[in-house]
Amino acid sequence: MRTFLSTTAMAVLVMAYSAAPVRAAEESPFRCEPGEKYVMNVMVSGVEYWFPVYEMFKQAGKQLGCETAYTGTPEYDVNKQIASFDQALAQNPAGILVHPMNSDPFIEPINRAIGQGTAVVTFAADSPLSKRISFITSDNIREGTYAADAIAEKLGGKGEYAVLENPGQDNHDKRVTAFIDRIKAKWPDMKLVGRAASNQDPTKAYQGLMSIIQANPNLAAVFMPEANSAIGAAQANKESGGKILVMCADVNANILDMIKAGEVFGSINPNQGMQGYMGFILLWLAKHPELIDPMNDAKRAGFNPMSIPFVDNGLSIVTAENADDFFWDKYLKRRGTKGIEE
Repeated sequence: MRTFLSTTAMAVLVMAYSAAPVRAAEESPFRCEPGEKYVMNVMVSGVEYWFPVYEMFKQAGKQLGCETAYTGTPEYDVNKQIASFDQALAQNPAGILVHPMNSDPFIEPINRAIGQGTAVVTFAADSPLSKRISFITSDNIREGTYAADAIAEKLGGKGEYAVLENPGQDNHDKRVTAFIDRIKAKWPDMKLVGRAASNQDPTKAYQGLMSIIQANPNLAAVFMPEANSAIGAAQANKESGGKILVMCADVNANILDMIKAGEVFGSINPNQGMQGYMGFILLWLAKHPELIDPMNDAKRAGFNPMSIPFVDNGLSIVTAENADDFFWDKYLKRRGTKGIEE
């Protein structure tokens, strides 16, 4: 397994435990007050990707003596996610770690939260024009780049490829664009022959890839920026002879089984645990900026000194060789916890 973790993330951890002004007669300022609560909010809340993120978000909360909650909506609907965000906000939490389904619709809700004193940090997808304090992700451009190189190297730098995509979701768009740009720049003997919108729907992925295969019988590879579409893509590949390399981003139990069975070539998986753990630390410090006294004009300007534009939580390349290390049920059993039910 190759794991990539930004030194920026490590620097933030060091800052979290060393940047506070010296306070005499205090054991540690890094503790929550009774009832201090932090919330994680997502769309399509049943998607397994979020579970390890919340597991480590929850662990960081416990270590600082804070309350945590997992919230969101089961639907792929930005308006319903905003409604769930507003429901969480109505409880006046200290902070919300949110994955905004779309960036612009979340500008007003995030700004409203900041205005009422609730800190907001985004993760995996961003709302850069909002007043969110920080953004943590695994660098979607790098994910697309690694996926492109993995496929191209396996194919010897030659062949036809396609992409299945999810237009409108910022992080997915970046992965696809980076994937295509990387192949154009480094692998000129590879040719993009088809694109289809699968929108994280296995049925649409199956139908879209079957249409591309019928028009391009020499198709050698297909990439998609999330895991659900890989289920339909793998089925289409199987029915068409099984010669296409199917590669996605993110993993779940189905995808891991398919990788082990050779039905999916591999996946680019963000380091979800660090995303949740570092997301909580960023969020907690955003709520407690008085602990930070940097050499800048933050205090005079009324600016939150915890405003960090980007933290890279790192990524892993999942293949048949290391797939066993990424099963959620095995992870929970090892840790002895109840996941999102806690």
